[in-house]
Amino acid sequence: MSAADLWETALGPVPSLGISVSGLVTGDVTRSVEATVITSILDIATKKPRTKAAELSFRQAQLAAAGDTLALAHETRRKWIEAVGAYEAAALVGRSQSAADAASELAAELGTTGALSKADQAREHVFTAELSAEHADAKLEAQLAKEQLVRLMGLWGTGTEFYVPDSLPALPANAPNRANIERLALTNRIDLAAGRLDLEAVANRYRLNGQTRMLSDAEIIAGAEIEREEGESERAPVVDVEFRIPVYDTSGLISRRGKLEYLRSANNLAQTAIEARSEARAAYAAVTGKHQIARHWRDQVLPLRRQIDEQALLSYNGMLTSTFELLNDAREGLESQLSAAEAKKDYWLAEADTTAAVWGGATGEGASEGGDEE
Repeated sequence: MSAADLWETALGPVPSLGISVSGLVTGDVTRSVEATVITSILDIATKKPRTKAAELSFRQAQLAAAGDTLALAHETRRKWIEAVGAYEAAALVGRSQSAADAASELAAELGTTGALSKADQAREHVFTAELSAEHADAKLEAQLAKEQLVRLMGLWGTGTEFYVPDSLPALPANAPNRANIERLALTNRIDLAAGRLDLEAVANRYRLNGQTRMLSDAEIIAGAEIEREEGESERAPVVDVEFRIPVYDTSGLISRRGKLEYLRSANNLAQTAIEARSEARAAYAAVTGKHQIARHWRDQVLPLRRQIDEQALLSYNGMLTSTFELLNDAREGLESQLSAAEAKKDYWLAEADTTAAVWGGATGEGASEGGDEE
C-alpha cells in the first residue's frame, strides 16, 4: 500500500478537463465552446518533497514488515523447540511406562501366590497409575504444543499432519562464541534501522538541513575474553563499537513542535540502542549459561544415573534388592532424564533468543505473547 502511495505521488497530480458551451439557445447568433485543463500548481510545486516523504514512508513500511516477519519467525522457532521438547518428554515417560506395567503385572502374580502383601501390591500399582497419568499429561502437552505451531505456520487440513521429531538435536560441543554480540546487534537490528529512518522522516517533514554533529552512546572498548574449559583455553577478541545518532541543525526549523518531535525521536532511538545492547548481553549470558547447565546434566548426572541403574539391576538379579527398590531407582532415573531434556530444550530456546537479539524480533519467553514493545 505504501508502494502504491509512492507511485501515485511520483506520477504527480492528474489534470482535470473542463468544458463549457454557450449560445445553444435558439435565436442566439454567437456560440462558443471553451475547454480548460485544470491542475494544482501547489501540487506541482511540492511534488519533490512529497515524493521524498512518500519514499521514506515506503522504506519505513518495508522495515516494519521485515520486523514483523522476524518476530513471527522467532516465535515459530521457539514453538517448534517447545513442541519437540514436549514430544521428547512424552517418549521418555512412555519408555518408563512399559517397564512399570511389566512390574505391576509381576506384583499382581506374586500377590496371587501370597508372596506379596496387599500393601506392597498397592504401592506397586499406584506407581504404575501415577506414571500412566504423567504419560497421558505429557502426550497432551505435546499435542497442544504442536497445535500452537500449526497456528503460527498457518496450516489446516492435511497440512497439519506433519511429523514432529521426538528428540531435540544434541548439544553442540561448545556454546556459540558471540563475544561481539553487541556490535552485531547495533549493526543488524531492524528496530534500530527503523529508528534512524524515523529521524530522517522527521528531519524531512520539518525541513532540517545540514548535519552538524553526531552523538554516540558508548566509548570504544578493546580487549580479549578468555574461557577455560576442560583444560583448554579459548581466547576471543572483544571490540565494542559506537552507535551514532545524527543531530541536525535545528536553527532552521519552521516550528518548535518540529524540534521537540525530533528530540523525542532521537531520545527514543538512544533508548532503543541501550535496550538492544542489554538484550544482546543477556542473550549471550543465557545461551552460554544454559549450555553449561545442559552439558552438566548430560556429562555428569546422567552417567551417574546409568551407573546406579546398572548396579541396581545387578543387585536385583542377585536377589539382594526387591522389585520396589529397583523401580524407585527407575523413577529417580526418569526424573533425571526429564530434567536433562528440559535443560537441553532451554539451551535451544536461548540459542533462538540469541539470534533474535542480533537481528530483531521478540526475545525471551514473554515476547511471543506480548509482541514488540515500542
